[in-house]
Amino acid sequence: MATTDIRPPPARRAPMTPLRKTALAAGICYLLSFVSVPTLGLYAPIRDPNFVVGPGPDTGVIWGVVLEMIVALAGIGTAVALYPVVKRQNHAMALGLVGARVLEAATIFSGVVIVMTFVTVRQAGAGADALVTGQALAGLHTWTFLLGQGFIPAVNAVLLGTLLYRSRLVPRILPVLGLIAAPLLATSAIATLFGFWDQVSTQSGLLTIPIGVWEFSLGVYLIVKGFRPARITADIPATRLPPAPRVPTLSGQPG
Repeated sequence: MATTDIRPPPARRAPMTPLRKTALAAGICYLLSFVSVPTLGLYAPIRDPNFVVGPGPDTGVIWGVVLEMIVALAGIGTAVALYPVVKRQNHAMALGLVGARVLEAATIFSGVVIVMTFVTVRQAGAGADALVTGQALAGLHTWTFLLGQGFIPAVNAVLLGTLLYRSRLVPRILPVLGLIAAPLLATSAIATLFGFWDQVSTQSGLLTIPIGVWEFSLGVYLIVKGFRPARITADIPATRLPPAPRVPTLSGQPG
């Protein structure tokens, strides 16, 4: 007698929940913000005020502008993606996170405008007369970058780190890292502001690394693991159902 080989149907992959999609979107946006790392080298020529009257192509600087625009939009994306989740912990702080991210993006775009003005003046071939303009643009870009990507990311780390630490949506080691990195980044910006060291220096680099580790680690965790579902449901208040209607019995009295 022939036997029939009955195999169970292949297991279907569980659909991705909205919360998992939110975590994935936020994680991708955080990792996208690291495309700006090459701008450290791409923007090296504009740190020299003589760049505006010097020879050479502008392609590298323009690529740096494109990467910075991606970073600005990704920064807003992180806050918008996380807002529906973290607002359950503290609505005001969640709004502050969105506002700070938008402000950070605005300063990045301001820096982009300055850089492109730099390139435009250079391509116009103004010669030695443009040297003063170049020095002014170089200084303006330096301070815009320092304030926009030195102080404001520290504020972001404090706000988001506090929200994640209280809610325990992710392992607490991640927000603790952000809360440690924030004052270090602010210290580096203040020291540069008062002339203790240059914006691009060993001291500045060492104090900036922790904020990068915090954002990179958070992005990877959100992509790989997502939020802790038990913590999500714990933050949602229980819904009270209305009492069931009383059904009359055969005797005419309510049951």
